[in-house]
Amino acid sequence: MENKANMVASLMSVKQKSGKTFSQIAEETGLTNVYVAQLLRRQAQLKPETAPKLKAALPLLSDQQLNEMMEAPLRSYDPNLIQDPTVYRLNEAVMHFGESIKEIVNEEFGDGIMSAIDFFCSVDKIKGVDGKDRVVLTFDGKYLPHTEQKTEHMVSRLMRKE
Repeated sequence: MENKANMVASLMSVKQKSGKTFSQIAEETGLTNVYVAQLLRRQAQLKPETAPKLKAALPLLSDQQLNEMMEAPLRSYDPNLIQDPTVYRLNEAVMHFGESIKEIVNEEFGDGIMSAIDFFCSVDKIKGVDGKDRVVLTFDGKYLPHTEQKTEHMVSRLMRKE
């Protein structure tokens, strides 16, 4: 975990030295701003075809950093993160609206969930009708229906019969 922390610190240093925001890097790479942040926090894997675009956006990235970013990361989080007011409020909003969101997903799609694997996320800034800044969070996940668990569809059982 310490190695990951050191890597994240070095990647965030490259970003800081660039003077660019996550959104600017996202625009240059064709990625979402949240995915860029996930890459630099080693929460997502850099794909080989995207590496040259990231290197062009952040020229101070070393080949060693890029190679390490292309390895499957240890996706984790710091449990103390919930104490940050922004993260706490985001968690609070999901908990407050979660049951209603779930009911609408089920009503519109059926019994299932939104994937967090086949998932896009972005943060945008807009002006509200009152002229004040507003945060727009977009969660764009593939719908995954729950399946009825019939033994006739269970491949491991079918293999035993052969």
